[in-house]
Amino acid sequence: MASIEFKQVTKTFDKHTVIKDLDLTIENGKFTVLVGPSGCGKTTLLRMIAGIDPQTSGQVLINGKDVTSIAPGKRGVAMVFQNYAIYPTMSVRENIEFGLKNNKVPKAERTRLVETISDTVGLHEYLDRKPSTLSGGQRQRVALARAMVKQPSVFLMDEPLSNLDAKLRVQMRIELIELHKKLGTTFVYVTHDQVEAMSMADTIVLMNQGQIQQEAPPDVMYRQPNNLFAAQFIGVPPMNVSDLAGVGGVRYGFRPESAILSDKPAEHHLLLRGVIVTREMLGSETIYQVRSGPDAFMVKCTEDLFSVDQEVYLGVPEAKLDFFGMDNNRIDKAHKQFDDYMRRLRGFSHG
Repeated sequence: MASIEFKQVTKTFDKHTVIKDLDLTIENGKFTVLVGPSGCGKTTLLRMIAGIDPQTSGQVLINGKDVTSIAPGKRGVAMVFQNYAIYPTMSVRENIEFGLKNNKVPKAERTRLVETISDTVGLHEYLDRKPSTLSGGQRQRVALARAMVKQPSVFLMDEPLSNLDAKLRVQMRIELIELHKKLGTTFVYVTHDQVEAMSMADTIVLMNQGQIQQEAPPDVMYRQPNNLFAAQFIGVPPMNVSDLAGVGGVRYGFRPESAILSDKPAEHHLLLRGVIVTREMLGSETIYQVRSGPDAFMVKCTEDLFSVDQEVYLGVPEAKLDFFGMDNNRIDKAHKQFDDYMRRLRGFSHG
């Protein structure tokens, strides 16, 4: 196991600065997920840990040791890529032990490691088969096993599930969570999929344009987003946001499941009158889009009670409302104008 620390790290490609003066500590033994839109710098961070693309300036430390001048193969890390990089002409066994052979590990030790790790990832019965005969999930397990035989202190994973179909992705997420519990090793996982981040992480590091927007456990990031970007990146559908009337630059927001729909006005801190414009029935929940004045709000309900073109009232309790300032940062309840903002939302709007 190992902790990882970035100290004032900058990375520049062809005079274009992708990451600037970044500080980050990844805790020992935790499942940390780097998430954000394409081009935000998350894979760049992963490759700096691995030593594939070293930082332009600053320090990367693994277990307190600066690894800047240490070759990738000597850092005690193993990387699992999006495309698996499995050798098609080799059997599963040969793929898994390939790195061990290169490092001249004795045959008896190689056999022991391959047998043990193939059991851990559920590949024992496939050891003599070629990758072409395996499913996508099984090939992903081969890539994991090949990383595991190195017995690394850090696992680095770059969007390893993105090539799998939706059902298999869900299954593999569960398997990776269980694998992390078994190994107790530091996992650093990159994805652009916030559902993966929310379901797998001990800690999420949310990035945008080379900067860390928030670092927190999934539940904290969801309930207490630092800023507008975090509020609208995390959550499906994302947080509803609208301008606060009469206060330039201030916006209010609420999560789709925090809104309550009714066909008659009810007692809520925020109460909007609107019309349902779309309805998505997803089995255990229904997602409505409600048009109210110039705004469209997404509402997630556990019951399917309303239809398209129906007039409804949308209510939100006071405790479920958030405010964001001109700088896009979330406004804390201790802010001197918070109560004034809350009063402005009281009762009808667009009514």
